[in-house]
Amino acid sequence: MRLDSESELLARCLTGDEAAWEELFELHYTPAIRFLFQLAPDFTQEDVEEVAQEAFLAIVKSLHTFQRNSAFQTWLFRIAANKARDYRQRLQAAKRGGGMAAIPLHQDPKQDLPPPDPPSPQPGPDLALLKAEQLSLVGLALNELGGDCQEIIELRYFADLSYEEISATLELNAKTVSSRLSKCLDKLEAITRRMLAQAEAPGPELKTHRENKAPTSV
Repeated sequence: MRLDSESELLARCLTGDEAAWEELFELHYTPAIRFLFQLAPDFTQEDVEEVAQEAFLAIVKSLHTFQRNSAFQTWLFRIAANKARDYRQRLQAAKRGGGMAAIPLHQDPKQDLPPPDPPSPQPGPDLALLKAEQLSLVGLALNELGGDCQEIIELRYFADLSYEEISATLELNAKTVSSRLSKCLDKLEAITRRMLAQAEAPGPELKTHRENKAPTSV
């Protein structure tokens, strides 16, 4: 989409033109979904769609704050990345017990119903498979990295933005973007290597067994 056409479309949205909003969503919804799947490969289809909806709702509420010093899609991806981080934090809180509804473990004698079957806290087979992939490991490392480094890596490699677009989005000069990105990639590599080593390390029981195993006599 040409910048002048995009500017005209955004201007129509700001006037409350429903047709313009629909056009904006149709243009950017699929790229946002694709971006979120790349950003969070362990998310389900439902997770990604919910995050995308939250991102577009934020766009509706704050479009008037868009400074237009970068492409609209760049701004959208930045908001979507923030919403994905918030969503992941909510998922992690739910797994720790926060926000989970209490499930009665005893059948109500007044009701002719089978006993409840609480959901397993273990991930499903599809999610377990995704977490075994290297891309998921990188995603976990990226979340641990956090901060400005996470943002600049997401914009470059997940949103596929140019250095010039990142410069405009983060209000940095191109040399600073290049230097920061290089340093952040080094940090990400170190975290990923550490996680990979931890994943491949033998458990304490196996290690103890190996250490205590008597040498075989010849």
